[in-house]
Amino acid sequence: MYSENSKADDQSSALITKTNGLSETTIITGVFHFECVGADGVVKWTDNFPNQVTTAGRNDMLDKYFAGTAYTAAWFMGLVNNTSFSAYAAGDTLASHTGWLELAAGTAYTGNRITMGFNAASAGAKSSTSTSFPIIATNTVLGAFVCTVATGTSGILYSAGSFTGGARSVVSTDTLNVTYTATLT
Repeated sequence: MYSENSKADDQSSALITKTNGLSETTIITGVFHFECVGADGVVKWTDNFPNQVTTAGRNDMLDKYFAGTAYTAAWFMGLVNNTSFSAYAAGDTLASHTGWLELAAGTAYTGNRITMGFNAASAGAKSSTSTSFPIIATNTVLGAFVCTVATGTSGILYSAGSFTGGARSVVSTDTLNVTYTATLT
């Protein structure tokens, strides 16, 4: 027969742990889809390229989603100038992006940065409706960016990226049709 004795001041403890095996990582990505159409309606070139989502863009997304306050989602797209380009950086903001310049709205294309609209999300992705840039002067475009203001530098720079094959030429009367797809995987 088994017998166990213990004193009143003896202590014992046990801990059983089991991990649930759940782990989740979310990656934010985006892709620009460009189509350059000439005045004759013929497609001159197309390009699809990924972008870099900035730290400010990631933080803005988290702040909007988890802050629990109402907000209006206003998105605009601008074009990146080929002149003086060196690099994009995660720390770029709309007010400070020393590695690249915006292709000047009003001199390169009609109006301000172009307003973006979005379709309903599906399978973890959300695509913009087509955004059109009516080109009014010959220029060299390197890529595009997405931000929260039509003019100025007070908004959030969400992302920026360059064409896969390098800079592209556009001439007056061309139209750049662009869609942007954001994906969470």
